[in-house]
Amino acid sequence: MPYIKTSQKHQSFSTWLDVKSQKCGPRHTVFSVSGNEYTGEWQDNKKHGKGTQVWKESGAIYNGEWQFGKPDGYGTYSVLLPETKAFTKKYAGGWKDGKKHGYGTYFYNNSSVYEGEWNEDHRSGWGRMYYENEDIYEGEWWKDKKHGQGIIRFENGNWYEGAWRDGKKNGSGKFYYSDKGQLYEGFWVEGVAKCGTLSDFRRDEALTPPKYPIPQVQLMDMQLVLREAKSACFGQCY
Repeated sequence: MPYIKTSQKHQSFSTWLDVKSQKCGPRHTVFSVSGNEYTGEWQDNKKHGKGTQVWKESGAIYNGEWQFGKPDGYGTYSVLLPETKAFTKKYAGGWKDGKKHGYGTYFYNNSSVYEGEWNEDHRSGWGRMYYENEDIYEGEWWKDKKHGQGIIRFENGNWYEGAWRDGKKNGSGKFYYSDKGQLYEGFWVEGVAKCGTLSDFRRDEALTPPKYPIPQVQLMDMQLVLREAKSACFGQCY
Protein backbone atom coordinates (compact mmCIF):
# COMPACT_ATOMS: atom_id res chain seq x y z
CA MET A 1 0.00 0.00 0.00
CA PRO A 2 1.58 3.36 -1.07
CA TYR A 3 2.35 5.88 1.58
CA ILE A 4 0.91 9.43 1.15
CA LYS A 5 2.37 12.27 3.13
CA THR A 6 0.05 14.45 5.20
CA SER A 7 1.06 17.56 3.21
CA GLN A 8 0.05 15.81 -0.02
CA LYS A 9 -3.30 14.83 1.49
CA HIS A 10 -3.90 18.42 2.63
CA GLN A 11 -2.92 19.79 -0.80
CA SER A 12 -5.25 17.37 -2.59
CA PHE A 13 -8.15 18.31 -0.31
CA SER A 14 -7.48 22.04 -0.77
CA THR A 15 -7.40 21.63 -4.54
CA TRP A 16 -10.66 19.66 -4.49
CA LEU A 17 -12.30 22.27 -2.24
CA ASP A 18 -11.20 25.12 -4.49
CA VAL A 19 -12.56 23.39 -7.58
CA LYS A 20 -15.88 22.66 -5.88
CA SER A 21 -16.23 26.27 -4.72
CA GLN A 22 -15.90 27.68 -8.25
CA LYS A 23 -19.33 28.66 -9.53
CA CYS A 24 -20.04 27.33 -13.01
CA GLY A 25 -23.28 26.14 -14.62
CA PRO A 26 -26.74 26.09 -13.01
CA ARG A 27 -26.83 26.55 -9.24
CA HIS A 28 -29.27 26.94 -6.41
CA THR A 29 -29.51 30.19 -4.48
CA VAL A 30 -26.18 31.69 -3.39
CA PHE A 31 -26.21 34.16 -0.49
CA SER A 32 -23.65 36.93 0.05
CA VAL A 33 -22.45 38.25 3.40
CA SER A 34 -24.61 41.38 2.98
CA GLY A 35 -27.74 39.27 2.67
CA ASN A 36 -28.14 39.65 -1.10
CA GLU A 37 -29.03 36.51 -2.98
CA TYR A 38 -28.70 35.22 -6.52
CA THR A 39 -30.37 32.25 -8.14
CA GLY A 40 -29.31 31.27 -11.63
CA GLU A 41 -26.50 30.32 -13.95
CA TRP A 42 -22.77 30.95 -13.58
CA GLN A 43 -19.65 30.85 -15.70
CA ASP A 44 -16.07 31.27 -14.49
CA ASN A 45 -17.32 32.27 -11.04
CA LYS A 46 -19.52 35.07 -12.46
CA LYS A 47 -23.25 35.41 -13.00
CA HIS A 48 -23.71 34.37 -16.62
CA GLY A 49 -26.85 33.22 -18.41
CA LYS A 50 -30.26 33.58 -16.82
CA GLY A 51 -30.76 34.42 -13.18
CA THR A 52 -32.45 36.48 -10.48
CA GLN A 53 -30.66 38.88 -8.14
CA VAL A 54 -32.27 40.22 -4.96
CA TRP A 55 -30.73 43.16 -3.12
CA LYS A 56 -31.67 43.02 0.55
CA GLU A 57 -31.05 46.64 1.56
CA SER A 58 -32.94 48.30 -1.32
CA GLY A 59 -35.46 45.53 -1.83
CA ALA A 60 -34.84 45.57 -5.59
CA ILE A 61 -34.97 42.55 -7.90
CA TYR A 62 -33.44 41.95 -11.31
CA ASN A 63 -34.65 38.98 -13.29
CA GLY A 64 -33.16 38.26 -16.69
CA GLU A 65 -30.00 37.66 -18.65
CA TRP A 66 -26.43 38.16 -17.43
CA GLN A 67 -23.03 38.42 -19.08
CA PHE A 68 -19.94 37.95 -16.90
CA GLY A 69 -21.43 39.35 -13.72
CA LYS A 70 -23.61 42.18 -15.11
CA PRO A 71 -27.16 42.43 -16.47
CA ASP A 72 -26.83 42.04 -20.24
CA GLY A 73 -29.60 41.09 -22.67
CA TYR A 74 -33.28 41.21 -21.74
CA GLY A 75 -34.37 41.67 -18.13
CA THR A 76 -36.80 43.31 -15.73
CA TYR A 77 -35.97 45.47 -12.72
CA SER A 78 -38.51 45.82 -9.89
CA VAL A 79 -38.50 47.64 -6.55
CA LEU A 80 -40.30 47.06 -3.27
CA LEU A 81 -42.95 49.59 -2.22
CA PRO A 82 -42.62 50.12 1.56
CA GLU A 83 -46.25 51.13 2.03
CA THR A 84 -47.71 48.02 0.36
CA LYS A 85 -44.79 45.57 0.73
CA ALA A 86 -45.41 44.64 -2.90
CA PHE A 87 -43.03 44.74 -5.85
CA THR A 88 -43.64 47.08 -8.77
CA LYS A 89 -41.91 46.89 -12.15
CA LYS A 90 -39.66 49.87 -12.95
CA TYR A 91 -38.00 48.77 -16.18
CA ALA A 92 -38.38 45.98 -18.70
CA GLY A 93 -36.17 45.75 -21.76
CA GLY A 94 -32.61 45.59 -22.99
CA TRP A 95 -29.44 45.84 -20.94
CA LYS A 96 -25.75 46.06 -21.76
CA ASP A 97 -22.86 45.95 -19.31
CA GLY A 98 -25.22 46.57 -16.37
CA LYS A 99 -27.00 49.59 -17.93
CA LYS A 100 -30.30 50.10 -19.73
CA HIS A 101 -29.46 49.76 -23.42
CA GLY A 102 -31.52 49.00 -26.50
CA TYR A 103 -35.33 49.05 -26.45
CA GLY A 104 -37.18 49.14 -23.15
CA THR A 105 -40.01 50.59 -21.07
CA TYR A 106 -39.47 52.60 -17.88
CA PHE A 107 -42.19 53.35 -15.32
CA TYR A 108 -41.72 56.56 -13.30
CA ASN A 109 -43.02 57.15 -9.77
CA ASN A 110 -45.44 59.87 -10.94
CA SER A 111 -47.20 57.51 -13.41
CA SER A 112 -45.23 58.82 -16.41
CA VAL A 113 -44.02 56.12 -18.82
CA TYR A 114 -41.25 56.07 -21.42
CA GLU A 115 -40.99 53.42 -24.10
CA GLY A 116 -38.25 53.48 -26.66
CA GLU A 117 -34.52 53.32 -27.16
CA TRP A 118 -31.83 53.61 -24.49
CA ASN A 119 -28.08 54.13 -24.57
CA GLU A 120 -26.02 53.57 -21.39
CA ASP A 121 -28.93 54.31 -19.01
CA HIS A 122 -30.11 57.37 -20.99
CA ARG A 123 -33.14 57.84 -23.23
CA SER A 124 -31.41 58.13 -26.59
CA GLY A 125 -32.74 57.41 -30.07
CA TRP A 126 -36.44 57.12 -30.87
CA GLY A 127 -38.95 57.02 -28.02
CA ARG A 128 -42.42 57.88 -26.79
CA MET A 129 -43.02 59.61 -23.44
CA TYR A 130 -46.39 59.60 -21.70
CA TYR A 131 -46.40 62.38 -19.11
CA GLU A 132 -48.42 62.52 -15.91
CA ASN A 133 -50.43 65.49 -17.22
CA GLU A 134 -51.41 63.40 -20.30
CA ASP A 135 -49.08 65.18 -22.73
CA ILE A 136 -47.39 62.78 -25.16
CA TYR A 137 -44.05 63.26 -26.92
CA GLU A 138 -42.97 61.01 -29.74
CA GLY A 139 -39.66 61.47 -31.52
CA GLU A 140 -35.91 61.57 -31.08
CA TRP A 141 -33.97 61.80 -27.81
CA TRP A 142 -30.38 62.36 -26.78
CA LYS A 143 -29.17 61.83 -23.20
CA ASP A 144 -32.65 62.11 -21.66
CA LYS A 145 -33.63 65.24 -23.61
CA LYS A 146 -35.81 65.76 -26.67
CA HIS A 147 -33.31 66.23 -29.46
CA GLY A 148 -33.87 65.99 -33.21
CA GLN A 149 -37.30 65.69 -34.81
CA GLY A 150 -40.39 65.06 -32.71
CA ILE A 151 -44.06 65.74 -32.02
CA ILE A 152 -45.57 66.70 -28.68
CA ARG A 153 -49.35 66.48 -28.30
CA PHE A 154 -50.76 68.42 -25.38
CA GLU A 155 -53.66 67.39 -23.21
CA ASN A 156 -55.76 70.29 -24.55
CA GLY A 157 -55.49 69.03 -28.14
CA ASN A 158 -52.78 71.41 -29.37
CA TRP A 159 -49.54 70.01 -30.73
CA TYR A 160 -46.10 70.97 -31.99
CA GLU A 161 -44.08 69.11 -34.57
CA GLY A 162 -40.59 70.04 -35.65
CA ALA A 163 -37.02 70.39 -34.48
CA TRP A 164 -35.74 70.08 -30.89
CA ARG A 165 -32.41 70.64 -29.19
CA ASP A 166 -31.51 69.97 -25.57
CA GLY A 167 -35.16 69.49 -24.62
CA LYS A 168 -36.46 72.73 -26.18
CA LYS A 169 -38.01 73.71 -29.51
CA ASN A 170 -35.11 74.77 -31.70
CA GLY A 171 -35.26 75.23 -35.46
CA SER A 172 -38.15 74.98 -37.89
CA GLY A 173 -41.49 73.73 -36.64
CA LYS A 174 -45.27 73.99 -36.70
CA PHE A 175 -47.57 74.67 -33.76
CA TYR A 176 -51.21 73.69 -34.22
CA TYR A 177 -53.77 75.51 -32.07
CA SER A 178 -56.62 73.04 -32.53
CA ASP A 179 -58.76 74.86 -29.95
CA LYS A 180 -58.54 78.11 -31.98
CA GLY A 181 -58.27 76.62 -35.46
CA GLN A 182 -54.92 78.25 -36.19
CA LEU A 183 -51.49 77.14 -37.36
CA TYR A 184 -48.21 78.89 -36.56
CA GLU A 185 -45.33 77.88 -38.82
CA GLY A 186 -41.93 79.32 -38.18
CA PHE A 187 -38.60 79.20 -36.39
CA TRP A 188 -37.82 78.65 -32.69
CA VAL A 189 -34.74 79.45 -30.59
CA GLU A 190 -34.42 77.97 -27.08
CA GLY A 191 -38.15 77.23 -26.96
CA VAL A 192 -39.24 80.72 -28.06
CA ALA A 193 -40.91 81.41 -31.41
CA LYS A 194 -38.82 84.04 -33.21
CA CYS A 195 -40.33 84.41 -36.67
CA GLY A 196 -43.09 82.77 -38.66
CA THR A 197 -46.57 82.97 -40.13
CA LEU A 198 -49.99 82.46 -38.53
CA SER A 199 -52.88 81.10 -40.60
CA ASP A 200 -56.30 79.52 -40.13
CA PHE A 201 -56.28 75.72 -39.82
CA ARG A 202 -59.46 73.67 -39.47
CA ARG A 203 -61.23 76.74 -38.16
CA ASP A 204 -64.66 75.11 -38.60
CA GLU A 205 -63.66 72.29 -36.22
CA ALA A 206 -62.22 74.54 -33.49
CA LEU A 207 -63.95 74.85 -30.11
CA THR A 208 -63.09 78.53 -29.50
CA PRO A 209 -62.08 80.14 -32.81
CA PRO A 210 -61.30 83.88 -32.93
CA LYS A 211 -64.21 86.11 -33.95
CA TYR A 212 -62.68 86.97 -37.30
CA PRO A 213 -60.62 84.75 -39.62
CA ILE A 214 -57.04 85.73 -40.39
CA PRO A 215 -57.00 87.80 -43.61
CA GLN A 216 -55.12 86.37 -46.53
CA VAL A 217 -51.84 88.17 -47.15
CA GLN A 218 -50.25 87.73 -50.55
CA LEU A 219 -46.47 87.97 -50.67
CA MET A 220 -44.47 88.02 -53.85
CA ASP A 221 -41.82 85.77 -52.27
CA MET A 222 -42.81 84.31 -48.88
CA GLN A 223 -39.69 82.16 -48.56
CA LEU A 224 -37.49 85.20 -49.10
CA VAL A 225 -39.28 87.04 -46.29
CA LEU A 226 -38.82 84.08 -43.94
CA ARG A 227 -35.14 83.75 -44.82
CA GLU A 228 -34.57 87.42 -44.09
CA ALA A 229 -36.45 87.13 -40.79
CA LYS A 230 -34.34 84.11 -39.78
CA SER A 231 -31.17 85.93 -40.72
CA ALA A 232 -32.18 88.89 -38.59
CA CYS A 233 -33.05 86.57 -35.70
CA PHE A 234 -29.66 84.83 -35.85
CA GLY A 235 -27.97 88.24 -35.87
CA GLN A 236 -29.66 89.10 -32.57
CA CYS A 237 -29.25 85.72 -30.86
CA TYR A 238 -25.68 84.86 -31.79
